[in-house]
Amino acid sequence: MYRIPVFILFFTLSANGLFAQKGITKKRPINLTQFDEKFMHFGFSLGINSSDFFSETNLGVNDSLLKMESNPQLGFNLGIVADLHIGTNANLRFIPTLSFSQRNLEYTFREGNTLETKKYVKPVESTYIDFPLNLKLRSNRHGNFAAYVVGGGMYSYDLVSQEGVSNTTLNFDDLIVKVNRHTISYQVGAGFDFFLEYFKFSPEFKFSGGINNNHVQDGTVFSAPINYLKSRIFLISLTFEG
Repeated sequence: MYRIPVFILFFTLSANGLFAQKGITKKRPINLTQFDEKFMHFGFSLGINSSDFFSETNLGVNDSLLKMESNPQLGFNLGIVADLHIGTNANLRFIPTLSFSQRNLEYTFREGNTLETKKYVKPVESTYIDFPLNLKLRSNRHGNFAAYVVGGGMYSYDLVSQEGVSNTTLNFDDLIVKVNRHTISYQVGAGFDFFLEYFKFSPEFKFSGGINNNHVQDGTVFSAPINYLKSRIFLISLTFEG
């Protein structure tokens, strides 16, 4: 999750380098001069996500439970872009996306009355169909470059949710932490538009924060200490639009 600012710094420096080069090279041709005059255009998006949970726990329900943490894991996204031009520098973007993500919940228990501990890692895997609707506000073009910010909301449906699975085994290794199928999130982000000869290329950085509680409480030793789990996703995507 914390590697993401490194990517942001990389692309920011790349963008600054683009402007710096303009001063020492010949004037470059302006690409896709009619692009902003289109009422609607389409494209696709490829991305890498880092997903985890924002959680609240009550460790007091189990005397032997010392700690519970949510550890982010990497996943990937594949989306289709539909962009509606609604103003000079404003666009409404709908990007239905197939998203693969995983979050690991790590529990640390005390072993009996000893000082020894034992850890259990419970992976929570999800395959989402995301339906984000974002407003994009872009700067004026500077040659073949522009910067922008985005914000909006997203509904996600988990295709592989195990919320209805029986979870009554006495074997700790077989118990799962259940989450529901439906997630509603807010989104904020920023990116850069690079107008190339045949298409527009855009690296984008976005954060999605869950609004609803995803946790399905079923009273198991891993579920009982959890008050709520809310989705938290950082996404780096590369968008290609024509």
